[in-house]
Amino acid sequence: MAGPAQDASDWLGLAGRVAVVTGGGGGIGRATAISFARAGANVAVIDRDEKGLETTRGELRALGADPVVAPCDTTDEASVAAAAETIERSLGPCGILVNTAAILRPGGLDTLTLAEWNATLSVNLTGYFLCAQIFARQMRKLGRGSLVHVASVAGSNAQGFSGAYSVSKAGVVMLSRQLASEWGPGGIRSNVVSPGLVVTPMSQAFYDTPGVTERRTAVVPMRRIGAPQDMADAILFLASDRASYVNGDEIIVDGGFTRTIMNLVPRPGHGE
Repeated sequence: MAGPAQDASDWLGLAGRVAVVTGGGGGIGRATAISFARAGANVAVIDRDEKGLETTRGELRALGADPVVAPCDTTDEASVAAAAETIERSLGPCGILVNTAAILRPGGLDTLTLAEWNATLSVNLTGYFLCAQIFARQMRKLGRGSLVHVASVAGSNAQGFSGAYSVSKAGVVMLSRQLASEWGPGGIRSNVVSPGLVVTPMSQAFYDTPGVTERRTAVVPMRRIGAPQDMADAILFLASDRASYVNGDEIIVDGGFTRTIMNLVPRPGHGE
Protein backbone atom coordinates (compact mmCIF):
# COMPACT_ATOMS: atom_id res chain seq x y z
CA MET A 1 0.00 0.00 0.00
CA ALA A 2 1.39 3.39 -0.94
CA GLY A 3 2.30 5.94 1.72
CA PRO A 4 0.18 9.05 2.34
CA ALA A 5 0.06 11.75 -0.33
CA GLN A 6 2.35 14.75 0.19
CA ASP A 7 1.60 18.45 0.04
CA ALA A 8 4.48 20.04 -1.90
CA SER A 9 4.42 23.07 0.41
CA ASP A 10 4.94 20.78 3.43
CA TRP A 11 7.61 18.40 2.16
CA LEU A 12 7.98 16.56 5.47
CA GLY A 13 4.26 16.35 6.09
CA LEU A 14 4.64 17.59 9.66
CA ALA A 15 2.35 20.62 9.63
CA GLY A 16 -0.35 20.28 12.26
CA ARG A 17 1.02 17.02 13.63
CA VAL A 18 1.36 16.72 17.41
CA ALA A 19 5.00 15.97 18.23
CA VAL A 20 6.12 15.10 21.76
CA VAL A 21 9.83 15.33 22.63
CA THR A 22 11.23 13.85 25.83
CA GLY A 23 14.42 15.36 27.23
CA GLY A 24 13.45 18.61 25.53
CA GLY A 25 15.06 20.76 28.18
CA GLY A 26 18.33 20.91 26.24
CA GLY A 27 20.71 19.37 23.73
CA ILE A 28 19.28 17.12 21.04
CA GLY A 29 15.79 17.31 22.54
CA ARG A 30 15.68 21.11 22.37
CA ALA A 31 17.05 21.20 18.83
CA THR A 32 14.46 18.62 17.79
CA ALA A 33 11.56 20.51 19.37
CA ILE A 34 12.62 23.72 17.65
CA SER A 35 12.96 21.92 14.32
CA PHE A 36 9.46 20.46 14.64
CA ALA A 37 8.07 23.92 15.36
CA ARG A 38 9.79 25.34 12.29
CA ALA A 39 8.23 22.53 10.24
CA GLY A 40 4.76 23.54 11.43
CA ALA A 41 4.16 20.80 14.01
CA ASN A 42 2.36 21.37 17.28
CA VAL A 43 5.09 20.74 19.83
CA ALA A 44 5.00 19.37 23.36
CA VAL A 45 8.17 19.08 25.42
CA ILE A 46 8.68 17.05 28.58
CA ASP A 47 11.68 16.83 30.89
CA ARG A 48 12.41 16.74 34.60
CA ASP A 49 14.74 19.72 34.13
CA GLU A 50 12.22 22.52 34.71
CA LYS A 51 14.76 25.30 34.18
CA GLY A 52 15.78 23.80 30.85
CA LEU A 53 12.13 23.44 29.87
CA GLU A 54 11.56 27.14 30.43
CA THR A 55 14.50 27.99 28.20
CA THR A 56 13.10 25.72 25.49
CA ARG A 57 9.65 27.28 25.92
CA GLY A 58 11.16 30.73 25.40
CA GLU A 59 12.97 29.70 22.22
CA LEU A 60 9.84 28.09 20.81
CA ARG A 61 7.71 31.13 21.57
CA ALA A 62 10.29 33.32 19.86
CA LEU A 63 9.48 31.34 16.71
CA GLY A 64 5.79 32.06 17.15
CA ALA A 65 4.98 28.58 18.46
CA ASP A 66 2.66 27.91 21.39
CA PRO A 67 4.18 24.77 22.93
CA VAL A 68 2.93 22.60 25.75
CA VAL A 69 5.72 22.25 28.29
CA ALA A 70 5.23 19.65 31.01
CA PRO A 71 7.65 18.73 33.80
CA CYS A 72 7.86 14.94 33.77
CA ASP A 73 9.94 12.11 35.18
CA THR A 74 9.97 9.63 32.32
CA THR A 75 10.95 6.80 34.67
CA ASP A 76 7.66 7.17 36.56
CA GLU A 77 4.56 5.72 34.92
CA ALA A 78 2.15 8.06 36.68
CA SER A 79 4.22 11.11 35.75
CA VAL A 80 4.29 10.12 32.08
CA ALA A 81 0.56 9.36 32.08
CA ALA A 82 -0.21 12.76 33.61
CA ALA A 83 1.96 14.56 31.03
CA ALA A 84 0.32 12.61 28.21
CA GLU A 85 -3.14 13.58 29.44
CA THR A 86 -2.15 17.26 29.65
CA ILE A 87 -0.72 17.19 26.14
CA GLU A 88 -3.72 15.45 24.59
CA ARG A 89 -6.13 17.84 26.32
CA SER A 90 -4.21 20.85 24.96
CA LEU A 91 -3.09 19.71 21.51
CA GLY A 92 -4.95 16.51 20.66
CA PRO A 93 -3.59 12.98 20.29
CA CYS A 94 0.16 12.54 19.93
CA GLY A 95 1.20 11.50 16.43
CA ILE A 96 4.98 11.62 16.91
CA LEU A 97 7.08 10.72 19.92
CA VAL A 98 10.81 11.39 20.10
CA ASN A 99 12.67 9.85 23.03
CA THR A 100 15.89 11.74 23.77
CA ALA A 101 16.08 11.81 27.59
CA ALA A 102 19.32 10.22 28.81
CA ILE A 103 21.90 10.22 31.58
CA LEU A 104 25.46 8.97 31.97
CA ARG A 105 26.79 7.44 35.19
CA PRO A 106 30.45 6.65 34.41
CA GLY A 107 32.39 3.87 36.08
CA GLY A 108 34.04 0.53 35.51
CA LEU A 109 31.85 -2.54 35.80
CA ASP A 110 34.01 -3.96 38.57
CA THR A 111 33.02 -1.16 40.96
CA LEU A 112 29.77 0.21 39.52
CA THR A 113 27.04 0.22 42.13
CA LEU A 114 23.66 -1.37 41.51
CA ALA A 115 22.05 2.03 42.13
CA GLU A 116 24.12 3.62 39.33
CA TRP A 117 23.37 0.70 37.00
CA ASN A 118 19.64 0.89 37.67
CA ALA A 119 19.52 4.67 37.39
CA THR A 120 20.99 4.59 33.89
CA LEU A 121 18.75 1.80 32.65
CA SER A 122 15.72 3.45 34.21
CA VAL A 123 16.15 6.72 32.29
CA ASN A 124 17.81 5.49 29.11
CA LEU A 125 15.72 2.38 28.47
CA THR A 126 12.74 1.92 30.78
CA GLY A 127 11.73 5.56 30.30
CA TYR A 128 11.69 5.05 26.53
CA PHE A 129 9.46 2.00 26.94
CA LEU A 130 7.04 3.82 29.25
CA CYS A 131 6.73 6.84 26.97
CA ALA A 132 6.29 4.65 23.90
CA GLN A 133 3.61 2.55 25.57
CA ILE A 134 1.62 5.50 26.93
CA PHE A 135 1.80 7.85 23.95
CA ALA A 136 1.12 5.03 21.48
CA ARG A 137 -2.34 4.74 23.02
CA GLN A 138 -3.04 8.19 21.58
CA MET A 139 -1.51 7.24 18.22
CA ARG A 140 -3.95 4.36 17.91
CA LYS A 141 -6.79 6.89 18.00
CA LEU A 142 -5.25 8.40 14.86
CA GLY A 143 -4.57 5.06 13.18
CA ARG A 144 -0.90 5.90 12.70
CA GLY A 145 2.14 7.23 14.50
CA SER A 146 5.92 7.52 14.49
CA LEU A 147 8.36 6.79 17.29
CA VAL A 148 11.98 7.93 17.04
CA HIS A 149 14.41 6.94 19.79
CA VAL A 150 17.86 8.47 20.26
CA ALA A 151 20.38 5.73 21.00
CA SER A 152 24.14 6.06 20.39
CA VAL A 153 26.98 4.49 18.43
CA ALA A 154 27.99 3.29 21.91
CA GLY A 155 25.07 0.89 21.65
CA SER A 156 26.91 -1.19 19.07
CA ASN A 157 30.47 -0.27 20.10
CA ALA A 158 31.19 -0.93 23.75
CA GLN A 159 32.25 2.24 25.54
CA GLY A 160 34.41 1.22 28.46
CA PHE A 161 34.11 2.79 31.90
CA SER A 162 30.73 4.30 31.06
CA GLY A 163 28.73 2.17 33.45
CA ALA A 164 25.50 0.88 31.94
CA TYR A 165 25.43 3.48 29.15
CA SER A 166 26.37 1.19 26.24
CA VAL A 167 24.10 -1.54 27.55
CA SER A 168 21.18 0.87 27.82
CA LYS A 169 21.67 2.20 24.30
CA ALA A 170 21.94 -1.29 22.85
CA GLY A 171 18.65 -1.98 24.59
CA VAL A 172 17.07 1.06 22.93
CA VAL A 173 17.88 -0.33 19.49
CA MET A 174 16.31 -3.70 20.30
CA LEU A 175 13.32 -2.07 21.99
CA SER A 176 12.68 -0.07 18.83
CA ARG A 177 12.90 -3.17 16.63
CA GLN A 178 10.42 -5.01 18.80
CA LEU A 179 8.03 -2.05 18.82
CA ALA A 180 8.31 -1.87 15.03
CA SER A 181 7.44 -5.54 14.73
CA GLU A 182 4.52 -5.48 17.14
CA TRP A 183 2.98 -2.11 16.30
CA GLY A 184 3.70 -1.84 12.57
CA PRO A 185 0.43 -3.59 11.65
CA GLY A 186 -1.39 -0.79 13.48
CA GLY A 187 0.34 1.93 11.47
CA ILE A 188 2.88 2.87 14.14
CA ARG A 189 6.52 2.98 13.05
CA SER A 190 9.55 2.86 15.35
CA ASN A 191 13.10 3.85 14.39
CA VAL A 192 16.38 4.92 15.95
CA VAL A 193 18.89 7.72 15.44
CA SER A 194 22.31 6.86 16.85
CA PRO A 195 24.58 9.89 17.30
CA GLY A 196 28.34 9.67 17.25
CA LEU A 197 30.52 12.40 18.72
CA VAL A 198 28.24 15.34 19.45
CA VAL A 199 28.37 18.30 21.81
CA THR A 200 25.45 18.25 24.26
CA PRO A 201 25.08 19.32 27.89
CA MET A 202 25.92 15.73 28.86
CA SER A 203 29.18 15.70 26.87
CA GLN A 204 30.18 19.37 27.22
CA ALA A 205 32.63 18.69 30.05
CA PHE A 206 34.68 16.44 27.76
CA TYR A 207 35.06 19.21 25.19
CA ASP A 208 35.95 21.74 27.87
CA THR A 209 39.09 19.70 28.56
CA PRO A 210 42.04 21.17 26.62
CA GLY A 211 42.95 19.18 23.53
CA VAL A 212 39.91 16.88 23.53
CA THR A 213 38.03 18.66 20.74
CA GLU A 214 41.07 18.56 18.48
CA ARG A 215 41.78 14.88 19.18
CA ARG A 216 38.18 13.85 18.63
CA THR A 217 37.83 15.92 15.48
CA ALA A 218 40.88 14.19 14.03
CA VAL A 219 39.22 10.75 14.13
CA VAL A 220 36.01 11.84 12.36
CA PRO A 221 36.23 11.73 8.54
CA MET A 222 34.11 14.88 8.29
CA ARG A 223 36.66 16.60 10.56
CA ARG A 224 34.09 18.16 12.82
CA ILE A 225 32.13 17.25 15.94
CA GLY A 226 28.41 16.81 15.52
CA ALA A 227 25.85 19.35 16.72
CA PRO A 228 22.37 18.67 18.12
CA GLN A 229 20.90 20.02 14.88
CA ASP A 230 22.62 17.25 12.90
CA MET A 231 20.65 14.75 14.97
CA ALA A 232 17.41 16.73 14.80
CA ASP A 233 17.53 16.73 11.00
CA ALA A 234 17.69 12.92 10.91
CA ILE A 235 14.98 12.63 13.57
CA LEU A 236 12.58 14.83 11.60
CA PHE A 237 13.07 12.70 8.50
CA LEU A 238 12.28 9.47 10.35
CA ALA A 239 9.29 11.08 12.05
CA SER A 240 7.92 12.40 8.79
CA ASP A 241 5.76 10.89 6.06
CA ARG A 242 8.83 10.89 3.83
CA ALA A 243 9.97 7.88 5.87
CA SER A 244 6.55 6.20 5.81
CA TYR A 245 8.06 2.84 4.75
CA VAL A 246 11.04 2.97 7.14
CA ASN A 247 10.35 0.86 10.20
CA GLY A 248 12.59 -0.92 12.70
CA ASP A 249 15.71 0.74 11.31
CA GLU A 250 18.62 2.78 12.68
CA ILE A 251 20.31 5.81 11.17
CA ILE A 252 23.86 6.38 12.39
CA VAL A 253 24.72 10.09 12.41
CA ASP A 254 28.43 10.23 13.19
CA GLY A 255 30.25 11.82 10.26
CA GLY A 256 31.67 8.40 9.36
CA PHE A 257 33.39 7.88 12.72
CA THR A 258 32.33 4.27 13.28
CA ARG A 259 33.49 3.28 9.78
CA THR A 260 37.12 4.09 10.48
CA ILE A 261 38.25 1.02 12.44
CA MET A 262 40.62 -0.12 9.66
CA ASN A 263 42.39 3.23 9.95
CA LEU A 264 43.71 2.01 13.30
CA VAL A 265 45.67 -0.80 11.63
CA PRO A 266 49.29 0.19 10.81
CA ARG A 267 49.99 -0.13 7.06
CA PRO A 268 53.42 1.35 6.30
CA GLY A 269 53.58 2.96 2.89
CA HIS A 270 49.79 3.15 2.42
CA GLY A 271 48.21 6.58 2.72
CA GLU A 272 48.85 9.13 5.42
